[in-house]
Amino acid sequence: MKRIFTKFSVLTFLCLLFINAASAQNITVKGTITDGQDKTTIPAVSVVVKGTTLGTQTDANGKYAISVPANGTLVFTYIGYNTQEVPVNNQTTINASLASSSQQLDQVVVVGYGTQRKVDVTGSVASLKGSEISKQASTNPVSALQGKIAGVAITNTGTPGSAPQIRIRGLGTIFGNQAPLYVVDGVWYSDINFLNPGDIENMSVLKDASAQSIYGIRAANGVVLITTKKGKLGSATTINYDAYAGFQSVTNKVKMANATEYGTVINELYTQNGQDPLFKDPSALGTGTDWYKQILQDAFVMNHNISIAGGTEKSTYNVSLGYLDQDGIIKTNNFKRYTARVSNDIQIFKDLKVGYNVTGVASQSRDIPQSIFHEMYSASPTVSVFNPDGTYGDPNLQNLGDGTKFNPQATLDYFNQQTKDYRVTGNIYAELKFAKHFTFRTSVGGEFGQMENRKYNPVYFATTAQKNDVSLLDLKRVETRNWIVENTLTYQNTFNEDHSLTVLLGQSAQSNKAYTINASAQNVPFNSDADLYLSLGDAATRSILDQGSLIKFASYFGRVNYAFKNKYLLNASIRADGASQFYGNETWGYFPSIGAGWVVTNEDFMKDQTVFSSLKIRGSWGKVGNASVPINPSQLTVSQTGQLIAFFNGLPSTGASIDMVVPPAIVWEKGIGSNIGFEAAFLKNRLTVEGEYYTRKTSRAIFAIPALMSLGTVTNNLIGNQADLQNSGVELSAAWSDVTGGGLTYSIGGNISYNQNKVTSVLSGKTPIYGGSTGLTNGYVANRTIEGSPIGEFFGYKTIGVFQNAADVSNSPAQAGAQPGGFKYADTNGDGKINSQDRVPLGNPNPKYTYGINTSFAYKNFDLALDFQGVAGVDVYNSNLAYRFGNENFTKDFVDNRWHGEGTSNTYPSASIGSSANSAPNSFYVSSGSYFRVRNAQIGYTLPKSILTKWKIQKIRFYANAQNAINLFGYKGFSPEVGPIPVDNAEKILASQTNYLNSGLDANVYPLYATYNFGVNLTF
Repeated sequence: MKRIFTKFSVLTFLCLLFINAASAQNITVKGTITDGQDKTTIPAVSVVVKGTTLGTQTDANGKYAISVPANGTLVFTYIGYNTQEVPVNNQTTINASLASSSQQLDQVVVVGYGTQRKVDVTGSVASLKGSEISKQASTNPVSALQGKIAGVAITNTGTPGSAPQIRIRGLGTIFGNQAPLYVVDGVWYSDINFLNPGDIENMSVLKDASAQSIYGIRAANGVVLITTKKGKLGSATTINYDAYAGFQSVTNKVKMANATEYGTVINELYTQNGQDPLFKDPSALGTGTDWYKQILQDAFVMNHNISIAGGTEKSTYNVSLGYLDQDGIIKTNNFKRYTARVSNDIQIFKDLKVGYNVTGVASQSRDIPQSIFHEMYSASPTVSVFNPDGTYGDPNLQNLGDGTKFNPQATLDYFNQQTKDYRVTGNIYAELKFAKHFTFRTSVGGEFGQMENRKYNPVYFATTAQKNDVSLLDLKRVETRNWIVENTLTYQNTFNEDHSLTVLLGQSAQSNKAYTINASAQNVPFNSDADLYLSLGDAATRSILDQGSLIKFASYFGRVNYAFKNKYLLNASIRADGASQFYGNETWGYFPSIGAGWVVTNEDFMKDQTVFSSLKIRGSWGKVGNASVPINPSQLTVSQTGQLIAFFNGLPSTGASIDMVVPPAIVWEKGIGSNIGFEAAFLKNRLTVEGEYYTRKTSRAIFAIPALMSLGTVTNNLIGNQADLQNSGVELSAAWSDVTGGGLTYSIGGNISYNQNKVTSVLSGKTPIYGGSTGLTNGYVANRTIEGSPIGEFFGYKTIGVFQNAADVSNSPAQAGAQPGGFKYADTNGDGKINSQDRVPLGNPNPKYTYGINTSFAYKNFDLALDFQGVAGVDVYNSNLAYRFGNENFTKDFVDNRWHGEGTSNTYPSASIGSSANSAPNSFYVSSGSYFRVRNAQIGYTLPKSILTKWKIQKIRFYANAQNAINLFGYKGFSPEVGPIPVDNAEKILASQTNYLNSGLDANVYPLYATYNFGVNLTF
């Protein structure tokens, strides 16, 4: 009996062993991964066997095949989508549909030096998929962020090829480079003009100091992480071709006075000044010349992108080419860009992967004179473009004065300037996994850039004032040579299923080198553009000036991420950066951060509740730095000017003086910020909400404050670490996505942010720092920066009406230059006279509110996307109105509402608006800069697969797109989207500060335009 039992036991054991072995045997599972909304297939989805390192990716058609244990679990992960786990259960076919939502907690997002599930992130990170970027008609990928992410404000400049201004949670520094740090595939950049929007896979914005501090040295103005597209493992070759063509048309064109109206008002001006009327019979002048119609055009734009991607079981590749041809709305303006990109990843063996990516870009532009917009605004409509004999209409023959001494067509015709830009960027990397939990990655990258600008002023005679007797050739070349080397070691492990730990250690070294050379010569003959050489000019007139900079950085950093039971999260990091432009005890900066999170819905007491699908609360604190200040800011520089006289051997000669006073050393600016936020989802994740409260203080901000004129400096400024700035605000985002029973897939999302900017302390204390002279006459400035107020607030007189007659003037507080038709200013201090002590804050050029609404709809083969965007709580100073030196033209609005006799107006002044008293900065020129626009509207149709199969084509989609087609605002200029005024000489040490103290002044703004285009997306 015992022997029988023993045999039975052995037999049972062997059967169980066989069963277990069979159940553990691998099987091949295949399937297709699709988007939960539009049902399109998703390439490059990560397919991993849970608890192992086994994995693959979906190919270009969203298909995969993998060998897995029959009782295993597959985990599907893709940036921008929810992670999904599916038990195999002996299934050989598993298809998955991934839900896409920018707010859901299971989404995978790109963070500094890696990726994380959004549920594990304790800082403020927002993402935008490449598909959303490519839908926009924007030629620069940064523009595509407008209205998409809370706390990110974008101001477009309009000029083809130019980069938009981006502000992440307000303006945190005003000296040096205010742009965020861009990290593209691990390489650091100051701008991404070289990047083709069609090459972007994902863009993440790090908004708070906790998320940014791992990039401490350059993170003070925010960080934008960009991942470019790559090939797919095991996929067949796929070719994608995307193209669109269309035109750009000026919207909200400012209507100017015609010739008859102009003549009437100019006669009023002459009469008011005690002069005889200039025009005998204004009614005989007719409508005259519409200079906007003459100079502006509907601009053609065309864009082509083609990419070839694929991969084997061991390697992937992606090759793309792009071509952009964009005309400007000024008839001679054009920008062309050629891009090429190659990336390749190779799995040398199971634990070692290497790869590289290289991007090349070449662009060229035919530039326009910066003065052309002011000239179109100011030119007299009584002047013809051309005379009957073909010569240019000459305003000087009408005695119009210096204010209108130009014929804009002549200015444009004789302007000859072109800019060429060449850049090669990229990196190579190697990634080694060892000892099960460790990953070592090394990366070497950089950029090689060269910008060439050539301007030629020929000998010509167009009008009495527009002529040149000596030709001048100016050449400028800027070379950029940057490299970066980074090494990271990552340890990742899970203990007892409750404790998850990731430790990152890293080292980085960088070098940024720039070299600029300016050269010129006179009397260079012109036969063609190919013959413009300095050697052909007069040797005695040749000049050359060069300058450069070399900054080197050394950095060490580390980060720890810990999670307990997926409930309690902790993130801590520190970075040490050394920068060569600082010295002494301030060569190194140290940037720590800490963040914590609580996933409330993972608590036991939340299991039975039905309100929240998920809820997380998080908070963080961190410190970041700003090394993007001019090289050697503590070095004294000297300038020679004609106003300075020196005596040598008793004879006067041109003198020189120190530009500004600087301290012995300038130290790091540091940004210290805290953030509290929550993320929640309701109704089975269909509704998601995210909120933030943040505060960020810039400590020891580099600032130039007024110095005593007796010091004898050119600028009368003292530069140093002498100000503290603060931005604080609230952000709220919400999104709803669902699929109806009838098959309509849709999503509706919105975001709104509030930011308050102010100077909390400055070395000058209550002594104001004035700026903002662009477009202002008589030496006036319109911006003021002072402790307790926002940077660059508008400052001037408050208008309370218009003087109607002499008695009104005599019965009002004493005001210099007051006369009927002039502005009546408020006596704010009650001393019975109007002077500079009566000036008050008039407005804020820093927007308080930015918001966006983004929608998408898909039904069968049709899709529709509508995006709305706006700004509120911001002011604009219309410098154009009083930018007058003579007989400049007037707007139709001014002509219709001007004061031209007692009782005709109590808000608009007389034609003498450019006089000393009326042109003083005052509330009349300040308007709300709030606006609401339909940022983008796109409708598309995808041909049915039944048709495409016959042609062996995977996808053909046609679409029509309109960008900025509808704009609603009360401002009476071209556009309320007014950013800093461009600074021509960017090398000047005060250029950036002067630039941002001019914020919000509209004196020469590129007109707003809408883009209409038709395009096709083709995959085969």
